[in-house]
Amino acid sequence: MSSPPLILPTIQNWNCHNCAGCCKQHEIEITVEEKERIEKQRWEEDESIPAGQPVLVKMGLSPTSKRYRLAHQSDGSCIFLNEQGLCRIHAKFGEPAKPLACQVYPYAFHPAGNEIAVSLRFSCPSVVSNLGKRVDQQAGEIRKIVDQVLPKRYKAPPAPGLTSKETLGWPDTLKVVGALDQFFEAKDTRFLVKLLRSIAWVELVEQSRFETIRGQRLDEFLELISQATEQEIPGDLELSRTAPSRLGGIQFRLLAAQYARKDTFAASSRGLTRRFSLLMSALKFTFTQGEIPRLQDRFKSVSFSVLEESFGELPPECEKLFARYYRVKIQGLHFFGAAYYEIPFVEGFYHLALMFPAIMWIARWIAAGEGRSTLLPEDVNEAMSIADHHHGYSPVFGLPHFRSRVRNLSRSQDIKKLISWYGQ
Repeated sequence: MSSPPLILPTIQNWNCHNCAGCCKQHEIEITVEEKERIEKQRWEEDESIPAGQPVLVKMGLSPTSKRYRLAHQSDGSCIFLNEQGLCRIHAKFGEPAKPLACQVYPYAFHPAGNEIAVSLRFSCPSVVSNLGKRVDQQAGEIRKIVDQVLPKRYKAPPAPGLTSKETLGWPDTLKVVGALDQFFEAKDTRFLVKLLRSIAWVELVEQSRFETIRGQRLDEFLELISQATEQEIPGDLELSRTAPSRLGGIQFRLLAAQYARKDTFAASSRGLTRRFSLLMSALKFTFTQGEIPRLQDRFKSVSFSVLEESFGELPPECEKLFARYYRVKIQGLHFFGAAYYEIPFVEGFYHLALMFPAIMWIARWIAAGEGRSTLLPEDVNEAMSIADHHHGYSPVFGLPHFRSRVRNLSRSQDIKKLISWYGQ
């Protein structure tokens, strides 16, 4: 059976630049075959591995467990990361010898009917900075990875829900995705306007019923609501900073705190101490008294109130960055269905829309920690890398209480307020 065609982002570049960030953040579980391959590499005889240090660790409490992961160094880095920031397996045996999880990152592959949509994780700084070769020019290399990821008898799952009550087939679902992407493709339009238009458009989709709207009628409907949205929110709209509601502010801070955490192996290994620290931090994020808890060493102590002041207009470089970020996530279906906790399209986009104020809130924290009241592009780049580490990969974002928080923010219209409040 031939492998499904790939949908590749045409606006994104990437090649690895050996920053080693991924080797310091993730726990890499391996298959039985990968375990056997690594054991045959005889790392116990390699002088670069400290004597007595295992390279593999058994997972689970059951003595019959067959789950294993790569071991970590004392600072949380992968045992195979060397002093130059390179992978020892890759250097000695070539890239195909590495675990598949390491070969896949930062790509993400999602079902799109008879095709596979390719997205990227912006937790990788090279993805954020758009460094390297165009992704659509690397189809051959990506295909080799996809063929390892997909089951040999791969069968596309049914299309995910459009809403909690509406489901279209794959062809029509992809039409809806394409219509959403067009908002971020528009040139000479401020990013905030693009994002606010997209939310207003998704709200119309949420309110509609699609029993008889299929095929050409769906094309006409999507064009109609797109035109209505652009008329409602013109490109020259003057945006004012409107504070979110008190409850909306609390819910957003708890959400932003989740994105600002650094859930590495080193952090999670602290056990109950880590959990108690996070509980106390949650209380402070609720009541916003004093300084923001330092959720990771990167952040410096600043007061909650500082981040509520205006930090000025979004830097022009960041306008392009956010447009690219949203287009890659939308084209790659990286916000709903199998890619995002099986959440429907509309609800998933509200989660994705909240990434903007969350990233901007973290960027303000970085800037304020250095004594600045304006943002530099580097602040936003780093904040995006921090926040996107969790997007679609931290189980908490798919839990009922977190989904309820996002639904409440959408119903109260606080998502739009948060975008204008932290976006300027």
